[in-house]
Amino acid sequence: MALATPNTPRRPRRARAVRTAPPLGSLTQAGHRETALCGSCGSERVTQLQMSLTDGTPVRFVSCHVCEERTWQSSAGPLSVDAVLDRTRKQ
Repeated sequence: MALATPNTPRRPRRARAVRTAPPLGSLTQAGHRETALCGSCGSERVTQLQMSLTDGTPVRFVSCHVCEERTWQSSAGPLSVDAVLDRTRKQ
């Protein structure tokens, strides 16, 4: 393979696929908040994250800023803290 000389034009690079990130939401900007409610106290002041546990289980984690309730919801239903910990242990 010959090295390019300073006067040799380079081949154009391939365009990268554009990845769109899911909206993260915001507690401070009402227009960016998702309409999630705390299952315990009903507050709208929650943080929610979509994540996959170590065993591959997709879950939605919701943390309330008012009552500090934390929940993990999978497609099969709510998961207890013990179930989440069991699924996140490395085998």
